[in-house]
Amino acid sequence: MTEADVSDGIEEGKRLIRVGGPGGRSLAERLADRLDRLAWRTPLHALRLRGRHPLKLIAVPDDPILGDPRRGRALLDGRLAFAGESRAIAEIDWTKPDWSPRFADWLHGFGWLRDLSTVATRAQGAPIAEAFMAAWLARHGDTVDAAWRPDLCGRRVMAWTAHAPLILSSTDLVYRSRVLNTLARTARHLDRGADKVPAGAARIAAWGGLVTAGLLVPGGEARQAFGEAGLARALAIGITADGGVISREPSALLDAIALLCALREVYAARRLDLPEAPAAALARAVPALLGTLSADKGLGSWQGDAPLAPEVVAATIDASGIPPRPRRQSRDWGYQRLTGGSAVLVIDAAPPPVGRATFGGCASTLAFELSDGEARLVVNCGGAHAAVVQLPAEVTRSLRSTAAHSTLVVADTNSTAIHPDGTLGRGVAEVELARQESELGSRIEASHDGYVRRFGLRHRRQLMLATDGRELRGEDALLPAGRRRAGAAGFVIRFHLGAGVQVSPTADGQGAILRAPGGALWQFRCRGAAIGIEESLWIDGDGRPVPTQQIVAVGEAPAGGASISWAFKRAV
Repeated sequence: MTEADVSDGIEEGKRLIRVGGPGGRSLAERLADRLDRLAWRTPLHALRLRGRHPLKLIAVPDDPILGDPRRGRALLDGRLAFAGESRAIAEIDWTKPDWSPRFADWLHGFGWLRDLSTVATRAQGAPIAEAFMAAWLARHGDTVDAAWRPDLCGRRVMAWTAHAPLILSSTDLVYRSRVLNTLARTARHLDRGADKVPAGAARIAAWGGLVTAGLLVPGGEARQAFGEAGLARALAIGITADGGVISREPSALLDAIALLCALREVYAARRLDLPEAPAAALARAVPALLGTLSADKGLGSWQGDAPLAPEVVAATIDASGIPPRPRRQSRDWGYQRLTGGSAVLVIDAAPPPVGRATFGGCASTLAFELSDGEARLVVNCGGAHAAVVQLPAEVTRSLRSTAAHSTLVVADTNSTAIHPDGTLGRGVAEVELARQESELGSRIEASHDGYVRRFGLRHRRQLMLATDGRELRGEDALLPAGRRRAGAAGFVIRFHLGAGVQVSPTADGQGAILRAPGGALWQFRCRGAAIGIEESLWIDGDGRPVPTQQIVAVGEAPAGGASISWAFKRAV
């Protein structure tokens, strides 16, 4: 039995999964970050960025992952298109940026070079890339500003080196010298700032860029050793023991995997093996990511993510070379996976991410998603981080709420408080879990304390997926705990339905009939609450809102608590 087999074993009995940490960044941390950014603009920092001008790169690594063909074709047509925003390249005014922060990160990180290289030959792509590069250098090459955020710098270094033929084909020696000199200055900036970004994918990107510069810019031996030590620390902090990323966003883990795959190609270009720390992190991360995928092998709607298409995920997984064996439970990362037949059930069985690890975590504890083959039956609204910029801010904020997830909500209150500034407050601090496997199927029981302090109630959810995947039985209970407030507490259990799922209530008012896009017919039954059908929305893979519906089970919990049982059963 391998180590992976042991770590993925199913343990029976109660287990405390994780205790949530402090809410947000401390005042001292925020002040230190502000002072660091101010220091970038000082003459002293400018002096630190001076050094020898490299004449060439030692090697040019391959980019192991294909880009987005749609965005690549838009670039060939003279437009930058990303996350619902579009700009004509010729009309980009770097002195008056009028784009969203997400769009800015994509521009400054030069991830669009991957998209361009996917659809263009060197002759087609080089004029576009070099014109853009020259304009960027004119505005940001000499001024250390927001575009020099360490994670963006790391991504830039990795993109510039992997796609050097697109940005260094010019015969203009002055332009070529400036590109290479800016690359070297960026590495010196990272020497002092790679740790100045949140732990997780951002810090991995910063240190990965520094290691890349150490390997590919002449005279970088000391930088390589320094960068490898920093990267090992970033991975130890940012990637959990079971392979998850501490921000708990599957898209962030996918990003981290892509960064490690690209870094491995940098080492390969120098005929070196990837060091042990990133190689081990990659081997842990891939199974963990696979454990959160829906039955269609696409990304689910967790912690503000949009449901990325299967081919997008597969491009990175294939590049990793790690055997595609999904991890069924990731205790530290917090996701549990139940499978039966063609059905997949994924449950968020942990507190929201620690505030210092992410900005904008979701109050989604004990939410689940159910998929059957190509059909996503029960989903979360998702998209709090991935929604297009045109979506109203108040709608985007609501996507982080407990009500935007397929779980129980007490008194229309989030299980973990979400402050107006976007940080998370009090709520779920611990989750208890029991899991069992038998010939009948997989069973999980989990509970959280998010409503104990405010309502004196603990939410317990039991789920059992049959071995053939044709039935999911569930029970939601509100159990007295702590000091109970007087009076009954109203609750709603929400089951957000996937795009294209048609639903109609049964005549007795205790259930509903669901027809999936592929034609499969499912029956829903509930006991202990009144059933209704309401409007909902789901953020698709492009970040756009799609009108959907949801089943709601409404009731009140008296002083002694309440128990509601329900089931989804496939009929055809």
